Amino acid sequence: MKKILKVKKIIGFLVLFLGFLSSALAQTGTLRGLVADAQEGKALAYGYVKVVETGKKYEVDANGIYTILNLSPGIYHISATYFSYDTFTAKFTIVADKITKLNIPLNKTFKEVDAVILKGETNKRAETDVDVGVVRVTAREIGIMPSVGGEPDLLQYLQVVPGAVFTGDQGGQLYLRGGSPVMNKVMLDGMIIYNPFHSIGLFSVFDSEFIGTAEIHTAGFGAEHGGRISAVVDVKTREASLTKLKGRFSITPFTSKLNLEGPLKKYKFGESNSSFMFSYKTSYLKQSAPIFYPYVDKAKLPYTFNDLYGKLTFNAPSGSYFKVFGFHFRDNVDFPGSTSYAWKSTGFGSKMLILPDASKIKLESVISYSNYGIQQKEVDNKPRRSDINALDLGLNVFNQLPNGELVYGLEINSIKTSFEIFNSNDRRITQDEYTTQFGTFMQYKVKTKRSVIDAGLRFQYYASLGDGNLEPRIQYRFTLLDKKLFFKAAAGRYSQNLLSSSSDRDVVNLFYGFLSGPDNLPNTFNGNPVTHSLQKANHLVGGFDYTVNKNSDITIEAYLKDFTQLTNINRDKLFDNTNANSDKPDRLKQDYILESGKAYGGDFRYRYTRKNWYLWAVYSLNYVTRFDGVQTYFPVFDRRHNINVVASYKFGKSKNHSLGLRWNYGSGFPFTQTQGFYEKSDFNTNGLSTDFVNQNGTLGILYGPINGGRLPQYHRMDASYKWEFKMAERYPTEIVVSVTNVYNRENIFYFDRVNFKRVNQLPILPSVAFNVKF
Repeated sequence: MKKILKVKKIIGFLVLFLGFLSSALAQTGTLRGLVADAQEGKALAYGYVKVVETGKKYEVDANGIYTILNLSPGIYHISATYFSYDTFTAKFTIVADKITKLNIPLNKTFKEVDAVILKGETNKRAETDVDVGVVRVTAREIGIMPSVGGEPDLLQYLQVVPGAVFTGDQGGQLYLRGGSPVMNKVMLDGMIIYNPFHSIGLFSVFDSEFIGTAEIHTAGFGAEHGGRISAVVDVKTREASLTKLKGRFSITPFTSKLNLEGPLKKYKFGESNSSFMFSYKTSYLKQSAPIFYPYVDKAKLPYTFNDLYGKLTFNAPSGSYFKVFGFHFRDNVDFPGSTSYAWKSTGFGSKMLILPDASKIKLESVISYSNYGIQQKEVDNKPRRSDINALDLGLNVFNQLPNGELVYGLEINSIKTSFEIFNSNDRRITQDEYTTQFGTFMQYKVKTKRSVIDAGLRFQYYASLGDGNLEPRIQYRFTLLDKKLFFKAAAGRYSQNLLSSSSDRDVVNLFYGFLSGPDNLPNTFNGNPVTHSLQKANHLVGGFDYTVNKNSDITIEAYLKDFTQLTNINRDKLFDNTNANSDKPDRLKQDYILESGKAYGGDFRYRYTRKNWYLWAVYSLNYVTRFDGVQTYFPVFDRRHNINVVASYKFGKSKNHSLGLRWNYGSGFPFTQTQGFYEKSDFNTNGLSTDFVNQNGTLGILYGPINGGRLPQYHRMDASYKWEFKMAERYPTEIVVSVTNVYNRENIFYFDRVNFKRVNQLPILPSVAFNVKF
């Protein structure tokens, strides 16, 4: 009885306390609004607004929304600033327990200068975010890169990110700080893209003309992202023109492209508006290569692809929006007399931001469906295919707090995978699987005068495996010298279900399919019992940002990724897993094997921006290992040293001429050496009665230790010249002359063991591109 009375007293005290707290909060009000370009209507992200009477500054978020809490009732003045815009001031009135709305239109004050804008945007983000293991890319920076074929592309910029390794021009994949491509979560406006790169390995599926920002989280990413254990690439498209119809047409020896955008309802301050954007890109390299590059082996350029993307956006005056988007990407590769590949990716979805009138929170939701399928055809006519269908739903709630922000959300992924392949030992491996993933998270970012702490907790549950994982994440940034030197660090746990049809041992494999994580795994690994079916990793990353002066800055980071459990297809499978083979070792009859591994290293990045100059230099040191239960080996992307230098210079009276240069150096990739050859007889048809004495067998290969050798070093220089002018005095036009592999370096791609022939990557490829805007 006494315990019951005690509990009642505690409850009563809490009720009184909450009532007092509510009463106290009710004596204050909130100001909220949208900061936008006064002429074009586009939201202006990451600026500041200031209450003049208190002198306190408040941040503008990624959607151009600002929220000011706990203002006492009364009359105030607000001041808003944004780089390259005039300062705005206005008077507003706060009413107790009410949300006052005040949108802020800003007028441009001078012509934008790329280098200055880039620096200004970076400084704003550095003051508000931890920014550890993150590189943020804008359309301006993509445009600075020397472009292959005269057309800028996000993939070409991703290759110069600290810790990034790219394995080749043909079918190459992107590896971020020791993680394989299937460990990277790639998103477009919140929708997962399962294969974001085209077969030729020079282009991505993203239209650089429509990219707003791209955030590359290479390690230690926060709790808002789940389902992957290495990295996240989050691409967001910009908003279309709200004032007039615009377009762009480009043609190069590699591709041609058409962009259209414009208003459905024109922008007018204080009113709703809507817009559209559309893009179509096609590559005809298979047809154009014999004309423009007759010196290149036709077997090296048998690539074609088509990309289609569209988006509709509906904006409310408050800053709320509703977006509908869709895409269709298609690739075809046909190597003469050998192998052909075909894959397509289709998806559509919607994204919505709601700012309730009577609440301080923001609601963001994403609903999308996507399908990706690939087929490989060989001369043996055996089926090799992979399909993945995914329905994804996400809901995030943003709650602005006086000294930070609380975000919590829910994510549901319903996935169907269908897979069939024959391994090198002619064993068939198949899978048809339905799986559902549930993820929920909470993340709290708090800022003090000298530090930013972003702490989160995520719970990820995989229904098909009946397994879940609790994943704490934390990011921290501390100011050592005011606006000069910053220390930053992050740590976290991660898990995922998906695995790839490509092995970490493959030098090149255009057959890039997906499987759901299986539950029929080995019972033990390295002598220890296997207690779960998930792939898991732990991250630790830390470093320093140093602002040398107003024109240059340096970033140094070190990282460790501990892959505690990985799943791979068993490339050594020899026997079917049946009762008849019960006496055979498990390793020779199971479909999947377990592995573990580590990736660690460090990066140094220097950036210089001044008027017409831009310089980006990166050195990365990486170590990557895998252990398959028997031996430790280096995966094929274990590049020890990697250097990237990007430089750009604008000149001419109107600064309408520019030169761009990129140089990349990489130490040699690991590869498996050949020890010898033997005659391989086929016993599948006649079994023991096979006449192996008189029958002609095929060439069998005796391999050395996995990736025991190293290929020669790699280096390549790309250059471009751009001339901007107006055609017919009204159409902005660009002519871009570019050269890929300027000094025609013969970089090895792989060695054809059967024909005993070295296969090199692409030779020198000059091109001229023509781009016109209307």
